[in-house]
Amino acid sequence: MAAIKSFVVYFVLAAAAIIQINAQLTPNFYERMCPQALPTIRTVVRNAIKNETRMGASLLRLHFHDCFVNGCDGSLLLDDTANFVGEKTATPNNNSVRGFDVIDEIKRAVNTACKGNVVSCADIVAVAARDSVNLLGGPCYPVQLGRRDARTASFNDANANLPSPFSNFSVLLSSFQSQGLNLQDLVALSGGHSIGLARCPSFRNRIYNDSDIDPVFAASKQKNCPVTGGTFNTEPLDATTTLFDNQYFKDLIASRGLLHSDQQLFKNDSSDSDQLVRKYSTNPISFASDFSASMIKMGNLNVLTGNEGEIRMNCRRVN
Repeated sequence: MAAIKSFVVYFVLAAAAIIQINAQLTPNFYERMCPQALPTIRTVVRNAIKNETRMGASLLRLHFHDCFVNGCDGSLLLDDTANFVGEKTATPNNNSVRGFDVIDEIKRAVNTACKGNVVSCADIVAVAARDSVNLLGGPCYPVQLGRRDARTASFNDANANLPSPFSNFSVLLSSFQSQGLNLQDLVALSGGHSIGLARCPSFRNRIYNDSDIDPVFAASKQKNCPVTGGTFNTEPLDATTTLFDNQYFKDLIASRGLLHSDQQLFKNDSSDSDQLVRKYSTNPISFASDFSASMIKMGNLNVLTGNEGEIRMNCRRVN
């Protein structure tokens, strides 16, 4: 295990050096102005996961859903105002994305530790996602820092840009490619479903109507997700939902992907996607390395730096 972790750390440090196109982002951004920033974030995340293990997956998902809508700029955190309708109530997020209270708690703790407002909400979301993955058994990749926060959000862009759990493969790949990501990023980042839960409406159609599903698995999920009702009933996204590992890919090979969009990554047709799923299912080092590199890459999407945007005092509203 120590050898695996050492390899992954070496790999992702190299990946960070390659991917760091925007020189204003650096893992050491807060080292001088507030060396306690990252340890403070990790402490709050650790306590949140201790109180509710699912929160780790929720914080990871916040980062995905923030970055896929006009970049990693904390726009997802903004409440509605008289000037715009925010992203929280967009269809992919409404009654689904969670963890905002934890982000608020982190922001208060960091402002206290730093004796001022120096850490952006966008950076908090990125670091909280990494710490969640690591605390649940996954890799500890270096987060590029120095993002600033958006002053607006877009309900329409959230509806348009976020992949759906009902999407077919071509739609998923197109969605990722539109963000500058590729097939490997799609498959590796989908491995984030190694942790967390999904609500019944997001997989109901799959367990009753899809043909590429293990019938025993489908029947077991139908017990908690009836044809009608059960809106807030949840099921784990993989068989080891509180541990960040490569079980998700093993489940796909066994036709036990919970979401339609998950199973689309493996169709047993020897496609490039299939080959990546098979590789990750047998090689946890490869998965950890590729996931880390893809998270760094995604975290650089359309970031605000320098004098762009702002550093919010309250992550829910502009200054």
